[in-house]
Amino acid sequence: MAFSLGAFSATIVCKSNYSLEAGHIRRAAEIADKSAGFTSPHPNFGCVIAVGSKVVGEGFLYAQGTKCAELQAVESAGELCRGATAYLNMEPGDCHGDHTSVSSLIQAGISRVVVGIKHPLQHFRGRAVRSLRSERVQVDVLGEDLQSKLIEEALKSCLLVNAPLIYRAACQVPFSVLKYAMTLDGKIAASSGHASWISSKESRSRVFELRGRSNAIIVGGNTVRRDNPRLTARHGGGHLPIRIVMSQTLNLPEVANLWDTSDVHTIVATQRGAKKSFQKLLASKGVEVVEFDILNPRDVMEHCYDRGYLSILWECGGSLAAPAISSGVIHKVYAFVAPKIIGGEGAPSPVGELGMVEMSQALKLIDVSYEKVGPDILISGFLQPIPDLTPIIPSVNETSAIDPTVTPDDARILFFYKAWDPYGAFSNFSPYPLHMTDENGVYLTWPSVEHYYQAHKFIGVNDPLARDCIEKIKSSKSPEEAAREGRKIQKQCPDLVRPDWETAKIDVMYKALKCKFSIYPHLNSLLLSTAGSVLVEASPYDLFWGGGREGEGLNYLGRLLMQLRSEFLGESLTSSESSSEHCNL
Repeated sequence: MAFSLGAFSATIVCKSNYSLEAGHIRRAAEIADKSAGFTSPHPNFGCVIAVGSKVVGEGFLYAQGTKCAELQAVESAGELCRGATAYLNMEPGDCHGDHTSVSSLIQAGISRVVVGIKHPLQHFRGRAVRSLRSERVQVDVLGEDLQSKLIEEALKSCLLVNAPLIYRAACQVPFSVLKYAMTLDGKIAASSGHASWISSKESRSRVFELRGRSNAIIVGGNTVRRDNPRLTARHGGGHLPIRIVMSQTLNLPEVANLWDTSDVHTIVATQRGAKKSFQKLLASKGVEVVEFDILNPRDVMEHCYDRGYLSILWECGGSLAAPAISSGVIHKVYAFVAPKIIGGEGAPSPVGELGMVEMSQALKLIDVSYEKVGPDILISGFLQPIPDLTPIIPSVNETSAIDPTVTPDDARILFFYKAWDPYGAFSNFSPYPLHMTDENGVYLTWPSVEHYYQAHKFIGVNDPLARDCIEKIKSSKSPEEAAREGRKIQKQCPDLVRPDWETAKIDVMYKALKCKFSIYPHLNSLLLSTAGSVLVEASPYDLFWGGGREGEGLNYLGRLLMQLRSEFLGESLTSSESSSEHCNL
């Protein structure tokens, strides 16, 4: 089933002032969107606490590993929370690890919660709503409990702000946006191939913003050869998207801006066996090469899905845009139309051959928007409607209860990687502060395991720059930024890294993990509940801490967690035996 943004119809149910309700929900979606562009994209959460028309507190989740939106809003509102209503653009999704988002609302005395959409992921869907209702908090969900034309518009804002997660959950590929700039006569370059600059400075600024909201940017080999792009976000910090080049033959220049990986990673996707010598050259520059049996947009997107990506920006030419559209992986289009005419029978257009011979076959955009950007016009719209969130697919266990012929698989391997995974709390990026010592034995609060780990690369080095690095990492707003900062310094200034780091890093990570799983009882219980299962950190590109793309990784994070689990189980058994002996006496 599919949800067309223009097709929502609802029965009006007079429950409250819908104009007020809709306004608060739209505000929650608006502030939720503030996190885009500052860190690796993740589900966007915003919370507004209001008493009638008056907003008394609000907050948004900056990134995985930072203070949740609900707690920020509660702290902002203070005593005014009692009896107030909290408006959330999306149901919280951290019930498998940290319950702060739900418990903070309950403990603050919030009497009612209005949720824009339930969580798109099945293992989170409805959990927070049930938890709140079990504590006698009234919960209303847009489109389910509250319906009207105004509510429809508020619901739309909630869907749009988390469209990447919704598409990823429904389509099993990342949310993909095709962006291009063209002249009034539909050309993306002159006949010579020259393309700088079709659009205005204002439009290019919008493109940088689009890049900053994406996990990765995709271009083809022609773009690398012709334009030698950098594909940077240029917004002064925060998230930098991965660059992906799709090239079947690897007919690429040996020197290119994209081969500079000092600030951000580059992946080259190619056909299996293509130019092995050039693959080695790229590897020597720090560029990751991924081979596919047959290089096509669908397989590349499935690979990006496996890497945990939410959103992809396609900035390719027409010869790659056409197969991407044909394969069904493009969900939205941004077309910047400049008031220029360049002509040229052989001048390239934004989309190549799609095999259509009649205008009736043309693809039509849904929920089209028009915006003036400087002298240009930005036309945007969806090629595929936002998936319907209403159907709930039963789990394997639920299905087997209905049909005994369906038997659940024996889940011997448990994977974790991103915040939305059922065991995402196992990640070293998850939001659990640690109270541990620094190099002088002084207890400090580290925002996450990753902050602690990255800072310890430089601890003990007798250099003021190393101490500055530690402070910079410690003050990073999120684990993603701490990791980015630590890796960047390690690559650019290897002399600042402690000399024993390669042998010490496992012990550093282990100490941080042990602290984390010792001081948070619910995490300890979650870890013990996995007894008998193999734990795998499913990062496809971290071959040391992760499991690797094809199981070739060392999975040291999974190993350390299993070691911790064994220790905790041993302590529990010893304690149980001791208690039993005491009772027998």
